[in-house]
Amino acid sequence: MIPILEIKTLYKSFGGLEALKDISFNIDRDEIIGLIGPNGAGKTTLFNCVAGIEKPTGGQIIFTDEGRTISIGGKKPEAVTALGIARTFQNIRLFDNLTVIDNVKIGRHCRTKSLFFGAVVRNKFQQAEEKMIAESAEQFLEFVGLKGRGQEIARSMSYGDQRRLEIARALATEPRLLMLDEPAAGMNPQESRDLMDLIRRIRDKGITVLLIEHDMKVVMGVCERVVVINHGEWLAEGEPQEVQNNPKVIEAYLGTGAADAA
Repeated sequence: MIPILEIKTLYKSFGGLEALKDISFNIDRDEIIGLIGPNGAGKTTLFNCVAGIEKPTGGQIIFTDEGRTISIGGKKPEAVTALGIARTFQNIRLFDNLTVIDNVKIGRHCRTKSLFFGAVVRNKFQQAEEKMIAESAEQFLEFVGLKGRGQEIARSMSYGDQRRLEIARALATEPRLLMLDEPAAGMNPQESRDLMDLIRRIRDKGITVLLIEHDMKVVMGVCERVVVINHGEWLAEGEPQEVQNNPKVIEAYLGTGAADAA
């Protein structure tokens, strides 16, 4: 099987700081894979390199989908999104003053074909496309558990629901690979369980999921494979139980108590 994403000796430095040092691992299609490690390990930097927010200093990021194999290291974020990679953020980035449905529609617009002129004159094609965008946005809201809440203002929602909204907006871009950066942060236990169910349903729709998460119950409960990095370097990789019991991982990140509780 050809992986959907290959990280090959990825290196990223900020001046004299080496944030990533020769990181290599693959992500298989329709897989839920966790990326874990201590704060400052380089997890979000890796996400940023894949998403086009940061340009790698060295190495390769190879995305393969629908017969296309493309090196995406250094591509702009909008180009990465157009190829089929979407992400959420550690700190929620919504349009707080817009409605819930408008936030999702913004994500959907990357798949539209109307040009500026059509939007100005409101021709029939543009109107039909806007109707399609609104209908699909409602479907994404229903999928993440926010049915009927499209007219609420985003900032008025609970933290957990804002997380769900951000996922809906990412799904609206029609990704083949979805990267979630600490989606369970700030959620209560029931919200975390609901999130795990949502992640599984996303995978069942044929979307591969790469997950950064510090909630080890979520990681161990939903991920099929886990990659561990520490100080910007690959530390371990394997099935959740294998990683959980790895002495190097326990020493660097989990700790005996955390490993027992996970």
